[in-house]
Amino acid sequence: MEQTLSIIKPDGVKKGLTGKIILMFEENGFEIKAIKKVQLTKKEAEEFYYVHKDRPFFDSLISFMTEGAIVPMVLSAESAISKNREIMGATNPKDAKEGTIRKMFAESIERNIVHGSDSPESSKSEISFFFNILEIL
Repeated sequence: MEQTLSIIKPDGVKKGLTGKIILMFEENGFEIKAIKKVQLTKKEAEEFYYVHKDRPFFDSLISFMTEGAIVPMVLSAESAISKNREIMGATNPKDAKEGTIRKMFAESIERNIVHGSDSPESSKSEISFFFNILEIL
């Protein structure tokens, strides 16, 4: 089994979609190994999204990710990383397939409801950013 990090972003939490999104993961064969609700500081958000620091959208991403609570979770399944990305849908909801989280719930490419790790390396570092070994069951 593979593990991946998924985050319900502030827009998803504010819209009351946390339960619906979690249910979608569970209905698609994911086991939730860890979950919490947190609010990132600016410094924490900058550290988490450091790979995007030179991108033009970095400041707006940091502002968005600190505007409210988020729900990070560790998901486990066969091919969890690719499966999660498939369920989330394309980053731009206009390009996302019907039935995906972003197609159903996202407003825009920047306010796109969820985050998911994109590789085994990022999954490992992103999981350890939010969870210690004792929190992952």
